[in-house]
Amino acid sequence: MYFPKFIITNKILKNIGIIEACREVIDNAPLLPYYEKKFRDEALTRSVHHGTHIEGNELNLSQAEKVLQGGEVVGRDRDIQEVMNYRKAMDFISEFKVQSSKFKVEEEAVKILHKITVAKILPENKCGAYRKTQVVVKNNRTLEVSFRPPQAGFVSQQIKDLIAFINSSQQKDIHPVLKSGIVHYELVRIHPFLDGNGRVARALSTLILFLEGYDIRKFFSLEEYFDSNAQYYYNALQSVEKNNNDLTNWLEYFTEGLAIELSKIKERVERISVDGKLKEKLGGKPILLTDRQLKIIEYIQQTGYLQNQAFSQLFPMVSEDTILNELKPLLKNGIIKKQGVTKGAKYIMV
Repeated sequence: MYFPKFIITNKILKNIGIIEACREVIDNAPLLPYYEKKFRDEALTRSVHHGTHIEGNELNLSQAEKVLQGGEVVGRDRDIQEVMNYRKAMDFISEFKVQSSKFKVEEEAVKILHKITVAKILPENKCGAYRKTQVVVKNNRTLEVSFRPPQAGFVSQQIKDLIAFINSSQQKDIHPVLKSGIVHYELVRIHPFLDGNGRVARALSTLILFLEGYDIRKFFSLEEYFDSNAQYYYNALQSVEKNNNDLTNWLEYFTEGLAIELSKIKERVERISVDGKLKEKLGGKPILLTDRQLKIIEYIQQTGYLQNQAFSQLFPMVSEDTILNELKPLLKNGIIKKQGVTKGAKYIMV
């Protein structure tokens, strides 16, 4: 069986602490179905776009979104196919079911992920089939050789060892986020297929998070973090081999990515979840608030009231008339009320 080598540094502990705190807030935030769907759709689009862009896909975010919505875009056939395939891979891991009550991932799941990822890109007999030749892994941006994976003859056994690690009860004390990062790296290192290994590695590591209870409402996209600075991503992967197969630096990078991503989502959710509380106040009546209206409510909740003279502080470069128009629906729906009639009037929560 595969036994990863790493140490729990203060940085990893700090990142895990942030992840756990964000997870708690996100998982328990009251959100209207509109926002729930919006967050998931946005995360899926970001995952698909950045998960393929880092591999050299030339479609931009809006083009990828259009492809996902069934629209037509001008682009290379391969790029369009990669986006559609990665969307299907994300669907596969979202709907993945273990075969028993015990956590278990079979080797076949890795092959199916690959088949989905490279469908209509590689010849059919290469989809889901382990490579039979020696390959090198190159940075898609610089074309530098990142590392040399094991010889083809070792691939099958090393994948079996990885699957055994995933399902081992002996490894249950490894935190799910660390387990996900380990699986991500190890799949990239083994490089079992001729093409699509990076996409399979990222999808498989996300599957590990989902199965271990860290789907976090499927609001996050680690792919965006990796793609934001591809060189850091490749450097972090290469650090393992340079450090005698010690994964510590890679896991610091990996956990930091999830901590950053979840922190951003937590901030959005905390603001948007106000809408869920308002729904309850309005007797279940849904109301969609603008970003400015959410900011107004947040400000009033923090300070106790809002006055006209604070408009410029809250919304620099926005006219007073525009802000007054934002207040009207809040007043009409009984979310806030106005005390006083002069410029010194206060807006407070009902």
